[in-house]
Amino acid sequence: MNTYSYRLYINKNGREGERNTVRYTRDELSEMTTFQLRNICYREKLVKGLINTLDRESLIHTILKFRSAEESLLIKSFKKDGFERIESALKKYLNTPLSDNGSIKIPAKMTIYTGVKVDKLDKYRVKAGNGIVESNVLLVNDDLELCAILNLVKDDLGAYYLSAEKEVEIRRTGNKNYSFLFFRKQDSEYIYKTYYEEGPLPPANLHYYKIPIADLEIRDLEETETVLAIDFGTSNTTAGAFLDNGYISSPSSNDLLNGRIRLNSINFVAFPDTTSKEEEWIELLPTVVSVVDCSDPQNIKYNFGYEALKYMKKNGYSGHATVFHGIKRWVNSYTKIEEVMDGQGNTAQVKRSDILRAYITYVIKMAEHQFKCRFKNLHISGPVKLKTQFLEMFTEILPEYHIESENALDEGMAVLFNTIADQIEKNSFIDGEEYKALVIDCGGGTTDLSSCLFRIEDGHISYKVDIHTNYENGDTNFGGNNITYRILQFMKIVFADYYSNGKSVIDIDSLIDIPGTDIFRHVDEFGVSSVYEKFEACYREAEKVIPTRFKEYENRTLDEYQRVRNNFYFLWEIAEEMKKEFFRKTGILRNRFYSESENSRENDLKITAVDRWFLSVWENDRCKDVYDVPDVVFNIKEINQLIKADIYEIVRKFLEDFYQEGRLQEYSIIKLTGQSCRIDVFREALKEFVPGRSIEFRQKSEDTGKVPDLKLSCLRGALRYLNAQKAGYIEASITNHAPVVPYSVTAFTHNRQEKVLIRNQERLSQVQGSVSKPIGVAEIEFYLKGSEGNIRHKYVYMNYAENYKPVLYQHIAEVYGKNIPQDDTDSIVNGEVKFFVFADKDNWGFHVVPVARRNERLYLGKKKFFAFENDLSELDYFDGWK
Repeated sequence: MNTYSYRLYINKNGREGERNTVRYTRDELSEMTTFQLRNICYREKLVKGLINTLDRESLIHTILKFRSAEESLLIKSFKKDGFERIESALKKYLNTPLSDNGSIKIPAKMTIYTGVKVDKLDKYRVKAGNGIVESNVLLVNDDLELCAILNLVKDDLGAYYLSAEKEVEIRRTGNKNYSFLFFRKQDSEYIYKTYYEEGPLPPANLHYYKIPIADLEIRDLEETETVLAIDFGTSNTTAGAFLDNGYISSPSSNDLLNGRIRLNSINFVAFPDTTSKEEEWIELLPTVVSVVDCSDPQNIKYNFGYEALKYMKKNGYSGHATVFHGIKRWVNSYTKIEEVMDGQGNTAQVKRSDILRAYITYVIKMAEHQFKCRFKNLHISGPVKLKTQFLEMFTEILPEYHIESENALDEGMAVLFNTIADQIEKNSFIDGEEYKALVIDCGGGTTDLSSCLFRIEDGHISYKVDIHTNYENGDTNFGGNNITYRILQFMKIVFADYYSNGKSVIDIDSLIDIPGTDIFRHVDEFGVSSVYEKFEACYREAEKVIPTRFKEYENRTLDEYQRVRNNFYFLWEIAEEMKKEFFRKTGILRNRFYSESENSRENDLKITAVDRWFLSVWENDRCKDVYDVPDVVFNIKEINQLIKADIYEIVRKFLEDFYQEGRLQEYSIIKLTGQSCRIDVFREALKEFVPGRSIEFRQKSEDTGKVPDLKLSCLRGALRYLNAQKAGYIEASITNHAPVVPYSVTAFTHNRQEKVLIRNQERLSQVQGSVSKPIGVAEIEFYLKGSEGNIRHKYVYMNYAENYKPVLYQHIAEVYGKNIPQDDTDSIVNGEVKFFVFADKDNWGFHVVPVARRNERLYLGKKKFFAFENDLSELDYFDGWK
């Protein structure tokens, strides 16, 4: 094997081509910034030396003159009365039949579903003659009634397939002898204009090929009882379902033959990655939402996942449209209102819950399209400590669906059950033996540690599985994004040095000068921040050359702000890509970026091609466009040295107490999951605490694709559990014990004495405290403190007199039980209000309930819940301050 590489310039036949094979459409160019247009002119050597004197429209005209891509006018969006106009035109102008001499070959059988698109993965291929190009194709019956509008589209290899958008209507007719009408390019364009233009068009003589189809069926989607499982992640989301023989009465034979649906097995939903020139479908969707059109506040249009990233990239990361990353963080504030803006400058007010609903609905619709059924049952995984909040949120924002709650598994439990199911299948367990497991789940934005005790018994009619789980610890600010950010920082330092110091390359050892073998000991003695002191100082210096803190440029010119914003998002994109490449295949040892074809003979070199190099560099107080890609090679040893201290710190934070107390040896299974845990440094750090222990985190040998097996283990575990329950293979008893609170909650008395209401390291179900105030107090402040005693958040309870209702203690006891003891209410005097603070095992936060006494009567105020972490992760990498 000579090289791991992929190239920028790919021609229609999939072979590496010359520069002039890169073509652009006007729509594509109109979405680019002036900076990007100049970049294209420079790279393509178009009017070199003059590009800085041309305005935006002139640049577009120049590129189209030399690099214009031929555009096809295809009907892809609904237009009222367009169907009727085409049907009328066919009856008037469909006059000249053409003979294809058998050169047009269509599928033997087709099934089209109403309200569902037809795309490349449906594999309805067409072999066309020389006279056929990308065009509109009409489905008609023998009476020339129009039934559907499809598109004939060419793929990257030059073959044709049929597609149709779900927005374009499909009509059933009494006559079901169907035929396809294929057209020449000019006739197809006339059909296009007829559909979209309401005014009369001049008469035409339409030439057409009529190809009868032997078997075509138009169906509605059938509703299924099968559960669609969704692993809703901070960075990426996955979805899938276990499809048995009876999930619907008549599965699509086309999808079965093509392998798109596999019966009696887990099927993962694939999403189209459109961010590169060659579209590919992978089982992972970035948790990103961008606003496309908010001119109508009642009907806001969004892009999701790869389409959102593609839109940002096409606009040079500097468009006006609002983009949301990590919407999973909104779980405790999903009713908050966001102001959004589209690319045209329209603004609207929208609830976060509406954005979340739109994203999850998109995932559901993609699943329905792929599996050709209508889902009504959903299982949505959430973090163990926030399971209840996630279930409540999705139940509210998706009322038309049944959200699985009784058999719902949190993310850690789903991962663990995947291991339990493997043990049962392989019969690798001792009947009745107790096993203890630790699950470390490092996702895109958060990391959680859960412990579990489970026992498997081979019963008379089923396996009996008894599971007890505990949430042990977590870090809401560490995940895969932290690693991406570290790589971004390193790239920025290296590129800044390259551009400002005569193309020299700075070494990782000069930034982190601690030997790799000593980093763990250094973190133990001096803390993780000491490892990165010089590194962070160099990063701050690099800001002067390649600025990325775009929030600081909001008072500058629009051009400057857009350039800096572009710098951050471009560096983030290539850092994310390089992280994936390094940790996807062990054969990739080194990585460099390049924007042209070249022949590399180095076996271990991965060349990451970027289609447009975006960076802006400050030089002599002015912005300079840089077009040359830095001749820099990054290697895996550098990246490991870069992230080693961060990963060790998170492992140490989780396991040090277990290790020192001698509890770690009790665990026979240590399970690492989440896409970030595939990094070998995790295993190396764990060996500091569990030497010689077998740690379950290796990827399967076949796991070399775009989505790591570790990322899918949560989804796979949830589906295996649901299917085993449904089939009666297992009887599971799951007990979720109250987690330990890593925080304390305090308030101040009238004489400024701080009173601890919830203590750090107490079980969530056992915490309870109170503080007294005069009955007329307007507001009271509560403080959330971390384990080090630092204030992490301040909460304010607004005390309104109209919220109080007279009650007897019996009523308080019925509602709140031991959380408000009678002895504590009996001691309340007239004119006093006592604020009771308590938590429960199902909610990651605390409740405040005021009880007052006036004229010897008790009055109960309004209960309010305060979440420990308002936005799940307080660290936002896309806030413009990085």
